[in-house]
Amino acid sequence: MSTLEFRRAIRDALDEELARDERVVFFGEDVAKPGGVFAATPDLVGHGEERVFDTPISELAITGAAFGAAVSGLRPVIEIMFGDFLPLAMDSLVNQAAKYWYLSNEQASVPLVVRSAVGGGGRFGAIHSQSPVAWFNGVPGLKIVAPSTPGDAKALLKAAIRDDNPVLFFEHKRLYSLKGEAPREEVATIGEARVLRAGDDVTIVSAMRGVHDALAAAELLAADGISAEVIDVRTIRPLDTDTILRSVERTNRLLVVEEGPRTGGWAAELLARATERSLGDLDDAWRITTLDVPVPYSPPLEDAFFPGTDAIAASVRERLGVAAAA
Repeated sequence: MSTLEFRRAIRDALDEELARDERVVFFGEDVAKPGGVFAATPDLVGHGEERVFDTPISELAITGAAFGAAVSGLRPVIEIMFGDFLPLAMDSLVNQAAKYWYLSNEQASVPLVVRSAVGGGGRFGAIHSQSPVAWFNGVPGLKIVAPSTPGDAKALLKAAIRDDNPVLFFEHKRLYSLKGEAPREEVATIGEARVLRAGDDVTIVSAMRGVHDALAAAELLAADGISAEVIDVRTIRPLDTDTILRSVERTNRLLVVEEGPRTGGWAAELLARATERSLGDLDDAWRITTLDVPVPYSPPLEDAFFPGTDAIAASVRERLGVAAAA
């Protein structure tokens, strides 16, 4: 099986979709000739300066132009360099792109993809380290894709570009250098979670970087005699509740790990859905998130701020009343 780096997966998906469909255009700040601030989009200018180009530093102008292009027949992909800057484009995304299909009486779609780097752990400080999922998760009409592996990054980005709806495609900064298997499929299905590790005692669900922490925690828990099932949601909106709850019906315990504030997060939404489905045999359901404070810049504080492998394993042991192996 060939391997692929996460940033290369992003670049290859864009390259292949630009070649496949002449309606696809790609633009943003420093994405063309410089190749992106995270080196995820090099060597795409060969598709032509009218299709791949750099823009001024204006998130509102970028998203406004993308919305206009989408409703005019193109399939724009744009990059908002950091997810923290998405509030500057809220009107174009929330009040225009997300609602245009509805307002047009289902006559006009908005095939628009917004790529953005999110997440902490890179010492970028409070205004460049956030995970903005909660800002958009309650907006009907938007899809939110959050890959954890290079294979999914490529297959899901291709799916997002081919989707007729506006899609927010979040790329965790700590994953750009990750290497993994090439995609299992050329184009993934948006809205399908994946069970990455089978288990019987607890279901652990996460997205993006948290998936890798959950898998590592499952290894630690196995040494304690705890069998953890790990699920990668892959897409946060729509959320594949059915796959997750099928697992929970067997394990009777659900832990959701989210890199984001505790209040209003997608972890809370998933726990609410589990409760509403009246899982009568559900023994326990809880979440691990960040605190409701800005992301620290100090390296020791930032490391302690995010839910990691040890915190996940310790939380499961505590809830199950199992001591760590000596």
